[in-house]
Amino acid sequence: MLVRNKAAFNVGGLLSLSFLGVLLLIFSPIFGGKNGLVFSDDLFNKLSKGSSYFIPKVSKEVKEFAGKSFAVTIKMDNPDVAAKVLQTGGAQVVASGADLEVKGDLGVMLDRVLADSDAMYHNDGEKVKNAYQLDERQVMETWWAALNKVDKELKKQKNVAESNAVSTVMKKGIEPSYNFYQIDAQSVADKWVTMTSLLVFYVAYTMWWGFAIFYLFDGVGLSMKKAKVKKEV
Repeated sequence: MLVRNKAAFNVGGLLSLSFLGVLLLIFSPIFGGKNGLVFSDDLFNKLSKGSSYFIPKVSKEVKEFAGKSFAVTIKMDNPDVAAKVLQTGGAQVVASGADLEVKGDLGVMLDRVLADSDAMYHNDGEKVKNAYQLDERQVMETWWAALNKVDKELKKQKNVAESNAVSTVMKKGIEPSYNFYQIDAQSVADKWVTMTSLLVFYVAYTMWWGFAIFYLFDGVGLSMKKAKVKKEV
């Protein structure tokens, strides 16, 4: 008979069936009209956004670049849109095909980028859209692409401090505001009970399936035991 340890096999079967039963509940829309995966994904996105608001701190850091002039030449895939965004953001732009000669006050430009990022972070995309007469996501994509090129040119010019400031604005201003756009931010302190419960459940649920497999295999005689040491004659 296949089953050699009926007691262990029954425990494994019970654990497997209960695991699958809970899995069906997880995929059911019983969490405010959402299934468990969507609910937990939305929650952690909101918590991630709540812990990714660095704009006020970065705004203070870039103030030291107020009045600091810069001049670079960058090549953009969509130079007309890039020129419009850069000019609206306070830079002076001279276009020559795909090449854009960009110059101006670095502090003023970065401050404008952070203002746009702040609006996007607070889901006020209309403010950005109206200012540039472009889709708000396109504006932020263009800002990121343009600043990425500016950052590289500043590095070539050995302007390390300016390059670091541009990179920081991209990573802590544009990226969080764009990636979490239209997601409501929530504080971990307000949702720590739910978050902890989900993490504990995840660990327990993973172990649940592991023990189910262990007992099923034990029930059919498959187990891991230390091999006997072969004595030499």
